[in-house]
Amino acid sequence: MKKGIIGRKLGMTQLFDDKGKVIPVTVINAGPCVVVQKRTNEKNGYEAVQLGFSDIPERKLNKPEKGVFAKAEVGFKRYLKEFRLDDSASMNVGDVITADTFEAGEKVDITGITKGHGFSGVIKRWGCHRLRMTHGTGPVHRQAGSMGANSDPSRIFKNKKMAGQYGNEQVTMLNLEIIKIDPDNNLIAVKGAVPGAKGGIVYLRSTVK
Repeated sequence: MKKGIIGRKLGMTQLFDDKGKVIPVTVINAGPCVVVQKRTNEKNGYEAVQLGFSDIPERKLNKPEKGVFAKAEVGFKRYLKEFRLDDSASMNVGDVITADTFEAGEKVDITGITKGHGFSGVIKRWGCHRLRMTHGTGPVHRQAGSMGANSDPSRIFKNKKMAGQYGNEQVTMLNLEIIKIDPDNNLIAVKGAVPGAKGGIVYLRSTVK
């Protein structure tokens, strides 16, 4: 069954299983999310629901955004995300989805925005080797080095690993296991690392694998 929820990454810690084994986990504040809009086959050609997460003051929204929440008669939300769920048809605008929609032991895919590192060199960005420290290589030893620009091909091939923007891109981690759920505080502990910095927004959905 396909499930989905919006959450905020709180950070990493560790839990112990029944055998005393340490499990590194990422703690996510998942929900509560409210259904803001609903897509139907008759009107949109597919079934889905749009979830809203995290309250926001009315003064920070523009007029079209306010109209969306006024039509749905729900509170103002900072983040919106559409999910194609198996039970989308049975859900209605205003329904609330909480962390307990998932269960411990389930596998999920988590999408987030990775930490941005700005314009980075080839060593930091791609793990390339440093140039030799002798025989007139300097003054820069961390540059990309020779590009192999002979008369043929007389150009640099596409996808050459070069310096450039590093991070700040959407990444999805597949098949992560839910270790523990605290429904009272809307917390989900997921095994392993999750993209993004502390406080970043992440999207959880049932795994596609």
